Amino acid sequence: MVVSSVKWLEDELELNALHNPGSRRGSGNEKAAVTQRSALAAALGGRVEVSAMSTISGVKATYLLAVAFLEIIRFSSNGGILNGNPNATGSRSAFSCAFEYLRSPNLMPAVSQCLTAIVHRAFETAITWLEDRASETGPEAEIRESTLSVHACFLIKNLSQRDEHVRDISITLLTQLRERLPQILWNSSCLDALLLSMHNDPPSAVVSDPAYITSVRTLYQKVVREWIVVSLSHAPCTSQGLLQENLCKANTWQRTQPTADVVSLLSEIRIGTGKNDCWNGPKTANIPAVMAAAAAASGGNLKLMDGFNLEVLGTGMVSATAKCNHAGEIAGMRRLYESIGGLDQSTGGLNQDNPDGSAQPPQPKKESFNEVLLSKFVKLLQKFVTVAEKGEEVDKSSFRETCSQATALLLSNLDSDSKSNPESFSQLLRLLCWCPAYITTLDAVETGVFIWTWLVSAAPQLGSVVLAELVDAWLWTIDTKRGLFASDIRCSGPSAKLRPQLVAGEPQLRPEKDPVEQIMAHRLWLGFFIDRFEVVRHDSVEQLLLLGRMLQGTTKLPWNFTRHPVAVGTFFTLMLFGLKFCSCHTQGNLQNFRSGLQLLEDRIYRAALGWFAHQPEWYDSRNKYFAQSEAQSVLVFVHHLSNERVDPTHHDPKARGVENGSSTNDSLRKNSYVLQKDHYHPIWGQMDNYAVGREKRRQLLLMLCQHEADRLEVWAHPVGSKESSSRLKISSDKWAECARTAFTVDPQIALSLGARFPANSSLKTEITQLVQAHITEIRSIPEALPYFITPKAVDDNSTLLQQLPHWAACSITQALEFLTPAYKGHPRVMAYVLRVLESYPPDRVTFFMPQLVQALRHDEGKLVEGYLLRAAQRSDIFAHILIWHLQGEEACVPEAGAGTGAKDAPLPSPTTVAFQALLPVVREKIIDGFSPKARAIFQREFDFFDKVTSISGVLFPIPKEDRRAGIRKELEKIQVDGDDLYLPTAPGKLVRGIQVDSGIPLQSAAKVPIMITFNVIERDGDHNDIKPQACIFKVGDDCRQDVLALQVISLLKDIFEAVDLSLYLFPYGVLPTGPERGIIEVVPNSRSRSQMGETTDGGLYEIFQQDFGPVGSPSFETARENFLISSAGYAVASLLLQPKDRHNGNLLFDSVGRLVHIDFGFILETSPGGNMRFESAHFKLSHEMTQLLDPSGVMKSDTWYQFVSLCVKGYLAARRYMDGILSTVAMMLDSGLPCFSRGDPIGNLRKRFHPEMSDREAANFMIRICTDAYNKWTTAGYDLIQYLQQGIEK
Repeated sequence: MVVSSVKWLEDELELNALHNPGSRRGSGNEKAAVTQRSALAAALGGRVEVSAMSTISGVKATYLLAVAFLEIIRFSSNGGILNGNPNATGSRSAFSCAFEYLRSPNLMPAVSQCLTAIVHRAFETAITWLEDRASETGPEAEIRESTLSVHACFLIKNLSQRDEHVRDISITLLTQLRERLPQILWNSSCLDALLLSMHNDPPSAVVSDPAYITSVRTLYQKVVREWIVVSLSHAPCTSQGLLQENLCKANTWQRTQPTADVVSLLSEIRIGTGKNDCWNGPKTANIPAVMAAAAAASGGNLKLMDGFNLEVLGTGMVSATAKCNHAGEIAGMRRLYESIGGLDQSTGGLNQDNPDGSAQPPQPKKESFNEVLLSKFVKLLQKFVTVAEKGEEVDKSSFRETCSQATALLLSNLDSDSKSNPESFSQLLRLLCWCPAYITTLDAVETGVFIWTWLVSAAPQLGSVVLAELVDAWLWTIDTKRGLFASDIRCSGPSAKLRPQLVAGEPQLRPEKDPVEQIMAHRLWLGFFIDRFEVVRHDSVEQLLLLGRMLQGTTKLPWNFTRHPVAVGTFFTLMLFGLKFCSCHTQGNLQNFRSGLQLLEDRIYRAALGWFAHQPEWYDSRNKYFAQSEAQSVLVFVHHLSNERVDPTHHDPKARGVENGSSTNDSLRKNSYVLQKDHYHPIWGQMDNYAVGREKRRQLLLMLCQHEADRLEVWAHPVGSKESSSRLKISSDKWAECARTAFTVDPQIALSLGARFPANSSLKTEITQLVQAHITEIRSIPEALPYFITPKAVDDNSTLLQQLPHWAACSITQALEFLTPAYKGHPRVMAYVLRVLESYPPDRVTFFMPQLVQALRHDEGKLVEGYLLRAAQRSDIFAHILIWHLQGEEACVPEAGAGTGAKDAPLPSPTTVAFQALLPVVREKIIDGFSPKARAIFQREFDFFDKVTSISGVLFPIPKEDRRAGIRKELEKIQVDGDDLYLPTAPGKLVRGIQVDSGIPLQSAAKVPIMITFNVIERDGDHNDIKPQACIFKVGDDCRQDVLALQVISLLKDIFEAVDLSLYLFPYGVLPTGPERGIIEVVPNSRSRSQMGETTDGGLYEIFQQDFGPVGSPSFETARENFLISSAGYAVASLLLQPKDRHNGNLLFDSVGRLVHIDFGFILETSPGGNMRFESAHFKLSHEMTQLLDPSGVMKSDTWYQFVSLCVKGYLAARRYMDGILSTVAMMLDSGLPCFSRGDPIGNLRKRFHPEMSDREAANFMIRICTDAYNKWTTAGYDLIQYLQQGIEK
């Protein structure tokens, strides 16, 4: 029913006569007119002022009021759908009636304004009707969404109306509809209507009006572009899927390609990992995980960890064509199958009897086409699962092809008349959802996201089924500890690889599968979930509840999240997803679940804070785009958290009333933990005020996340231009409050806070007080030890030390710190340290043998000696290495003023005298404790290498020209006795023989050092793989300082490898075997820079071209890369150790171009020439080295940027383990090594780590170090001096 508005005059005369029977012309009663106009203004919701209706007569006002009531009733009754059910084919939108009034000719401005307001009022009524049914499910929800679709499609088609005013109203209402009910963006009917309307031919009546045609097409292009851009910014996966489906339909309609309008429109739209011009602000598509999923959903062959710029149309057309091809393959096979009458297959089982009792012959059974292919694809997908179970690699292209064909089969079955029930293909659908999840590789989940998007875009009715299967698969990965949920310590990255030397805990075996790829797979999968959330959050309670189940299962206690640092972005994306989900409590469709959402939000807060319960770690993915995306992921979470609006009713059940049909009292009783004070919360435990505590936890989480984002930003852009302006400005009281809040949540978070801000005295003081006040509650946390084991606590014999017998084991380097003289050998501290050392295998402790030997100096209680003797009985190699080090310490009296800076050389201290006397005693005790078998092994090992070492003494009186022959003669006398002899410098290498022709005498002023090559095999490798290994046997030189330097280099190497940094260090083996005797491994396949200069003219740049080919060739660039990563590694090591005497004889280059530093006779505070410190650069970077590292010559080349970036990352990684490195060096302070003979070596070493600096400040410091070392004149000057004095080639 539409009120006619054509005959205004007749209607007006008639109604006037009814109102004023005494007046033939209906004039009079202005008061009644004013009343009618006021009623009309009220009915229109104040959209038109009464004063603006002055030209409208009372009759017209009555008429317009009737129209308003009619349209409001029409939209209130059934949502504004004419002709019954909105799902019916002939259903029409009531907007067709509402807009009919606006088409009346010659409308007065005031009347037109009122009629426009009536349309808007009807629109608001429709919106209210739809929003009131937001929580509906099942058929009611389908009716709601169909109603929305009918209205939207009408408004889209109405954009082509001739009347510009009608077009303007339509675009306004369509925009509001999209903003209020954004699910319309992903309604396929609406998208079809948009794209079809854009290139429909204009009506023949207006073909002659080019201005109209142009304006309508321009309007459609604007609307379509805005529609697609907004949909892409919220849900890029589903949006691309729908666009691809539309392109597929165009092919079905025999349109070889979309019209020019569509092509020109879509070709301008691009999405990517960089800055998107299409949208700004906190859009969902700015979440890196969502953008990676969008790349997968596009079907484009993109490297998901790299940066990409995706052209929506081009990629969409390629993928749409592929989908059409797969659909065509299925259709063709179906027609062929039906044309040949199918396949016959005999029935299995027992024969049935005929009625007469005779056996009935088997009857042929025809399998349907669907059954045949179903069986085939199920077997193929199960085969992929079997391959993955065996640990074999799944073929990416084959898996993608099979999944795509299976998806096309599934969708064709839905479209066919014979099989429209998706349950018949439930097994295939389940496998399509589970296979990518089960394989859990990046390639498999990439394929999964593509086919999942295809399914939910082409068949929205499958959305709930697909999501249910994916949620089950996600929860299964939690139970099986995969990827993001690989909570085993061995999957925790650097912290697992550095156990127990630098990190507390038992050493762990490497995981069978690299967890990084599985974490990347989860990242992609999570992006798809967030995309689906944006699509269904307003229109599908079922799917929202499925996602809620996924989040509840993910955040349930105990948490199963991995600690691997590469998971940080994925983890906080998951937390962001959780908070976005919880924000749905303001939506009508989830208002009945507000209590559950509040509890879920608390669990998400707790899980997010739990990430910071561990020490901050670095990990290098070797991909700058991924590193940047990790920082961006955390920043997006920070942005959401900082802009989170707190709904007072969300945390005050008094304001809620009835929930889930229960009475108010019942609801309050169920949520009493929010109302009561001093009660126990299921997540936070005892608390006084929930709201105050929540805000404190939120502020703590914000601060920690901002710091994490800053760290990741530095790692992503190590050579950034930003100065250290991001340092947090927090008062001392605020720091103390943060520490208390963190400790209340989890003491480990407070300790991690201290590790993140090590130079903050206020924070350290508060954590110290908290630790000491709650010491019995945190005995399982080794990181708490420095807060109560202090030199002062030892001096005071603090009662806190009584807790040590119950404390968890710390790292070896932490235990070594407690062995230093500052702790005065306190019995409780010593007992704890030895318990720690006893808990680890002896082979893990052997690395620190020099430090353990030094600990004997202050071992008044004989505790260290007892440990060494017990460990020697547990491991023969430990015993042998210990004996060699004991022998190396004998008669090595400390140099003048060792560690004191005194100029005069005093007599050895009583401690040193006692130490020297103890060494042979301990040695004899070890030998006496050997079993007969162990003694035999010891005798053969030591006799063999004593004979080799003694050759030097035999050679001394022999003329130089005869010494090589003398070595051969002596070597021929030595036999390898047994198959268990090993190189002392590398116990993992077993000696199989001596190359008697390899002996070379070396230059020396004193006795004759010799170099001998052994044939060795790897103890745990292939015993048929014999390799050469040369060693130098030194006599008359103290090797102990080289051992210390190489220990630090070895720790740095382990750190770099754990963080997966491509830095190269070669800590060759050195072992003192007696007083001023030692064995030094020769760096294989290498020669010194001075040797290279003797045989080749030119600098390194020319030598590399001669050895590896012309500049730009693969071999040259590979060698340049090797030189770069080794130079960066030794730059970091040199900054810390300060090795001097870096002439070209002490720089080696191996056969692939890598640099290796040797000879560490001057480190820390010492330097040649009476400590004149002529070499002022922190590391050597001569002109010829810069020619390779920086072809530009002005520090602007890519290779120079790469070198500096690696130096910065290596320095940042080393800073994380500063305490362990310092402990290793500090234990040697009383050893008498020359490097401790002056200054404050330990204090200065600590200063070079700059613990007071933020990560950005430390990065900028390292950049300045590199710039300062660049072709420094003192470096070139020292090379010249060495050339003039020693003849060492420069």
